[in-house]
Amino acid sequence: MLDAELLRAYRETHYCVYGPTPFVLRIDSASPPLAALHQRMGVSCSAFITACNPYSQAIGAEENARRHAALAADLARQGWVFFEGVGQHPDNGWPAEPSFLVLGLTREAASAWGRALQQNAIVHCGVDAVPRLVVLR
Repeated sequence: MLDAELLRAYRETHYCVYGPTPFVLRIDSASPPLAALHQRMGVSCSAFITACNPYSQAIGAEENARRHAALAADLARQGWVFFEGVGQHPDNGWPAEPSFLVLGLTREAASAWGRALQQNAIVHCGVDAVPRLVVLR
């Protein structure tokens, strides 16, 4: 189980998407820009995932950059449409984590990616365009 402080940090984090029109996802808050992106791209869901800092253990910028690049290559090789982003808590001092918003990624598929990337949680957005925290551990 994850401790309450870590879960609170995940819920407070700003999940910034650097797509054609940048926007910020907030857990449990509907995102009209995300809904518009889903509609424009013909998808009903998406997920915000990262390869950085496995199990929320800081591993350093160089290793995070390597893991992020590997994730980008894997997503591209499998044909996913995705946008760069970062997860950044507004004030706890944890470094921003390079991430991706992956379009069309179901909750089950996103959870599988998250587990493979050794993440505690992922953010999934369904047809209602409400980002929800999905705890994996």
